Amino acid sequence: MLKPLLLIATFVVSTTASASNYAERESLAKLVHELDGLSALVDEAQGRANPDSRIRFQYNQLRKDLLMMRLGIQEHLDGPNIEPRSYAPLSGDYRR
Repeated sequence: MLKPLLLIATFVVSTTASASNYAERESLAKLVHELDGLSALVDEAQGRANPDSRIRFQYNQLRKDLLMMRLGIQEHLDGPNIEPRSYAPLSGDYRR
């Protein structure tokens, strides 16, 4: 009786974790899309900037930072869903 319950519990936990992982990935993909959309807003703001202003906003640095965030999120999304496991090395000595 205990084994079927453990099996069901394991399945429910793994399914929930998988659904949670999917939801996170979906949210991150939306975030990448929003970061892509910010490019037009940055261009618009830069176009409205006063070129004679004594202190100027650094639009190029903003673009670099947005790109860095986008690439970091995309790298996570493109990576494997499950981290590879590390195993202890084999001894290779099977004789006594």
